[in-house]
Amino acid sequence: MKKHYLNFLLVGLVSLSLSSLAIADDDEDEHEGFFSRFSQSSVTIPQNKLYQSDCASCHMAYQPNLLPSASWEKLMAPKALEDHFGDNAEVNEQDRLSILAYLKTYAADKKGKRLLRFSKGESPLRITELRYFKREHNEIPKRMVQGNPKVRSLSNCAACHTGAERGNFGERGIRIPGYGYWED
Repeated sequence: MKKHYLNFLLVGLVSLSLSSLAIADDDEDEHEGFFSRFSQSSVTIPQNKLYQSDCASCHMAYQPNLLPSASWEKLMAPKALEDHFGDNAEVNEQDRLSILAYLKTYAADKKGKRLLRFSKGESPLRITELRYFKREHNEIPKRMVQGNPKVRSLSNCAACHTGAERGNFGERGIRIPGYGYWED
């Protein structure tokens, strides 16, 4: 009788463990997507006050690990800042070099910081042009972005990703203004 009771208990515990795994691996987690890797727990990047004050005054301070060093070098070149996607984003040389050093230190191609893979020499200038970005955003109707005055562009991450400023781009935190929470 005692042996039968122990076998029953063991089978019950194994079943409970397996069902817990199945619940933890539900459909929602399975489709969390590429940007779920970008969360506070994946790579913590310290904030840089100069980067925040200079760059985030016009747009979200994109996490440096979203682009490789070569991209940041191109974006932070004096001529590129003079015409930064149609705006003048020039800063004094000391600040430019300081911001560039910060961006390169935490860039996507640095050991321990990489969340994206880039081909050698690849240096995209827009996060929105990345293959992974396009794949994750391909189902979103244009009317929800370009036709939405509170969003206007896919480069406006913080408009929909409630945790974007903290580096969290997971699907659970997506709320498109005027439409509510996004469900893939």
